Amino acid sequence: MALLSIQDLCVDYVSQSRRVHAVDHFSLDIEEGESLGIVGESGSGKSTLIMALMRLLPKGKAEVSGKALLDGEDLISMPEDTLAALRWQKMSIVFQKAMNSFSPVHRIGFLMQDVYRHHKPQATKEEARARIEELLELVGLPPRVYTLYPHELSGGMMQRVNIALSLMFNPKLLILDEATTALDVVTQTQILDEIMELERKLGITRIMVTHDISVVASTCKNVAVMYAGQCLETGPVDKVLTKPLHIYTQGLINSFPENTEGEKKPLASIPGSLPDLSNPPQGCIFAPRCSMAQPECREGRIETTVMEGGRQVRCRRCAGGIHG
Repeated sequence: MALLSIQDLCVDYVSQSRRVHAVDHFSLDIEEGESLGIVGESGSGKSTLIMALMRLLPKGKAEVSGKALLDGEDLISMPEDTLAALRWQKMSIVFQKAMNSFSPVHRIGFLMQDVYRHHKPQATKEEARARIEELLELVGLPPRVYTLYPHELSGGMMQRVNIALSLMFNPKLLILDEATTALDVVTQTQILDEIMELERKLGITRIMVTHDISVVASTCKNVAVMYAGQCLETGPVDKVLTKPLHIYTQGLINSFPENTEGEKKPLASIPGSLPDLSNPPQGCIFAPRCSMAQPECREGRIETTVMEGGRQVRCRRCAGGIHG
């Protein structure tokens, strides 16, 4: 059984004037020990999907349907108090803007103790401090960080504190939502290396959400390509990024600069823009931007096709194999 099984998950943002279909019948199984990258351009629904899994979407503004089974328990329908017990202990998340995550008037140790003792109210201050200093060392931070204020830490150090917090109770599932995007390239590489090392040490299952396809290529075993709320292609990273089935995946690859010697291929952008998700196009969601779209692509519902090797693609034409 998969550690996390997302089944037909839909998220609609609702206002008085319109309904926006932010996530549209998203299904994906994530096995224990897997490292999955979810990639797509800004506005494709990646963060909405993750916030739906964590049940952090604004109440009354978002309608969620479908299932998300974590160890067989449905995150979408379970009572809030049951979910609160699962957060941090079975699944945790690292967000992008680390510097906005902490109170500026409290020391790091106080803030981390607050989390620890909320979930373990019987714990002593000494027990909590010992665990926190252990976690700081695990993410490569010196013990003195415990007594510092957030403004005394760099962006990279603050993100390491966030990662330490996410590991407080040894969760099975760790989600990183654009967790290194705001960092410089050197710090980003260091933190990604540390995340993968922690994954090996602790046996964590990881979901990495990013718009940067190079991050997925270097840190994940599998990838899911997301566009306009739909999962268009999934499979092993080495297969998907070298022989993409979906023309959108090919477009993402072509729009990213090569890091190789020799003659360079010119960068190619994907023409057009994301559709209006309050009034999505009929048929294939990508058809308005697809250079290979045919009349039949704009009709009916496009189902996901399972290909050889377990790869999946959501396109009538691409299922026949479109490569670089």
